[in-house]
Amino acid sequence: MKKITFVTIIGLSFIVGLAAACSSSAGNSTTTTNTNQATTTANKANSANQATNTNPGADKDVPASVKAIFPDAQFTTQHKDIPKDKIAEIEKDSGGKVPDTDHHSYLAFATKDGKRTQIGAATVVKSGGKDVVIVYDSKEGSPIIKEVRAEGVSADFLKQFAGKGHDNDILVGADIKAAGGVNEAQAKTITEAIKIDVLTMQALYGAAHKH
Repeated sequence: MKKITFVTIIGLSFIVGLAAACSSSAGNSTTTTNTNQATTTANKANSANQATNTNPGADKDVPASVKAIFPDAQFTTQHKDIPKDKIAEIEKDSGGKVPDTDHHSYLAFATKDGKRTQIGAATVVKSGGKDVVIVYDSKEGSPIIKEVRAEGVSADFLKQFAGKGHDNDILVGADIKAAGGVNEAQAKTITEAIKIDVLTMQALYGAAHKH
C-alpha cells in the first residue's frame, strides 16, 4: 500500500521596512495555504486507505446468498483448478459430471481486537436452475457440511445434509429422503450436485487420510 508523505520546508526571512513586511506576510499566507492543502490531501488519502482496509480481501463477486449467511464478514474468493485425475475420481464416486474445472469457494472472515480469523466457507452449486448454497465446517481436516440453503426448497429436505462429508453416501434413498414437498427427481438432482461439491472440496482442501 502506498503511503503519501508530505514534507514542507518553510524558510523565513526578516527584512526591515514596511514593504518587506507586507511581502513576508503574503508569502506566509501562501505557505500556510499550501500546507493546509497538502494536509487535506493527505487526510483524504488516509481516509480512502482506511475505508479500503475495513474490509480486507473483499470480493465484489461474492453472491448475495453467501453474504446473507455471513452478514458482517469479510470475504476472500478462492479459485482452484480441479486436477484431471481428481475429476475422474469425483465423477466415479458421485455418478455425475463435474460442471466446471474452475472451482469457486468463498471464505468468510471476522476481525476482532485486530485479529482476523476465518469463520466459515461456502460454495454455490446449480441444480434445476436454482442456486444451492453449501456452508462448510471442518472436521479432522476435512470439509463437513454445516448447512445447505436454497430459495424455494424445503428446509426439512435441506437439513438432512448437515454434518455430512465425503465419507457419507449422500444418496437419495440411503441417508437422504425426498421430503418437504421435494419430489424424487428434484431430490436426486440437488443431492448429486451437493455430493459432487463435497467430493471436490475434499479433493482440493481436505487432509489426506486413510479410510
